[in-house]
Amino acid sequence: MLDRLTGMQVFARVVALGSLSAAARELGMSQTMATKHVAALETRLGVKLLHRTTRQLTLTEAGRKYLDAAERILAEVEESESDVSADHVEVRGTLRVSVPVSFGVREISPLIPAFVALHPAVKLDIGMNDRQIDLIEEGWDLAVRIGRLADSSLIARRLAPCRTVVCASPAYLAARGTPRKIGDLTTHNCLGYTLSETMGADRWSLGADGRSRISITGNLKANNGDCLVAAAVAGQGIIYVPTFLVAHELEAKRLVALKLDHAPVEFGGIYAVYPSERRPPAKIRAFVDFLAKRLGASGSQLPL
Repeated sequence: MLDRLTGMQVFARVVALGSLSAAARELGMSQTMATKHVAALETRLGVKLLHRTTRQLTLTEAGRKYLDAAERILAEVEESESDVSADHVEVRGTLRVSVPVSFGVREISPLIPAFVALHPAVKLDIGMNDRQIDLIEEGWDLAVRIGRLADSSLIARRLAPCRTVVCASPAYLAARGTPRKIGDLTTHNCLGYTLSETMGADRWSLGADGRSRISITGNLKANNGDCLVAAAVAGQGIIYVPTFLVAHELEAKRLVALKLDHAPVEFGGIYAVYPSERRPPAKIRAFVDFLAKRLGASGSQLPL
């Protein structure tokens, strides 16, 4: 079955150039193939589009109506293709980005004005959610993810390391004592993050490879790190979190990092992930490059 759109192109060029042979040469096909395309259109439509004589081709009334429609459709297709192609070259359009809540508020939000200033033709749609969303099904262009990535068809670019820390407030440590070994944590009120296996509500993994596991208990668990940080600052218990969550609290000595016999794990990394394409749109490439530069591939821009 011959392609209908190509048939429209052949028909429009035959009319414009006045001959099948000229249209065929321009379109890089044989005159026989050009004739077949026009004949297929006429068969599909059930009308004659052209009067053919040995000297000239003239439009029928039906052909004149069809030419108007074909030229309009071809122009719209060309415009759509130009727009799509331009999106891969020009940094423009709506960019939908999903980010974890706490990291989004602390690290991504402050960067947005600078990115928009660099790329005024981009409209950002930021969604903050600690749930791991499905980019393709839910229509997101890219996501920022923290931790160890599962195997998938997504393209991932590491933006920065993600370090972690076990910490508590000076008031809590004064009242309950300072743990020195990971085994000491079993006698403390440890506040767990329900969305993590490494820093979970029932067990924490420590050590360089994360293989040193300790069961913990506590009177608070939450699916948001800021909730745990607030409780720890208030003296409720010990938390095990990424350093970006508590950098200011550690600096201000509202929280104290614990020196245990097993170090906290490096929590995989901070990644930008996006659907695999032969060449992602320019808006995605620009945003990922921007984050990599601002967050620092070495992590030097992030709180350690």
